[in-house]
Amino acid sequence: MSSISSVLRFAALAAVVLTSIPACRSVQDHRNDLHSTRERELTAGVVRREIKVGMGVADVASALGSPNITRTEDDGREVWVYDKIATEASYSEGQSAIFLILGGVSNQSGAMATTQRTLTVVITFDKNGKVMKFNYHQSKF
Repeated sequence: MSSISSVLRFAALAAVVLTSIPACRSVQDHRNDLHSTRERELTAGVVRREIKVGMGVADVASALGSPNITRTEDDGREVWVYDKIATEASYSEGQSAIFLILGGVSNQSGAMATTQRTLTVVITFDKNGKVMKFNYHQSKF
C-alpha cells in the first residue's frame, strides 16, 4: 500500500509543479516568430547610416529593400518613397495555477499598451540612377 501511496503523492506533486511553471518564451522569441522582421528594421537611424548621396539604385535597394511607391519626375529623375506604419503592442501577463486531482485555483492578470510609429523616406535619384538627395520624417504617438 505504501508504494501506491508514494506513486499517488509523486503524481500529485508532479501535476502541481507542471501546472505552476509559466511559459518560458521571451518577448524576443515571440517577435522572431513573426513574419517580415526585415520590414521592422527600417528606421531613421538605418536611413542615416546606410543612404549616402551618390549611391546607386541597387545599393539603396539592398540597404532598404523595395520601396512602397516609385515615380518618375518630368525631367526623368526617379523618386522612391518608403512609407512605413507600425503598431507596437506590449502585453504583460501574470498567471499562476495550482490544480489538484478534482479541483483547482487559477489567477490571471495583465496589462496592454500600444504605440503607433510612422516613417516616410523619399529618395530622389539623378538621371544616372545615383542618389541626388533624400529626406525622411518619423513620428511616434
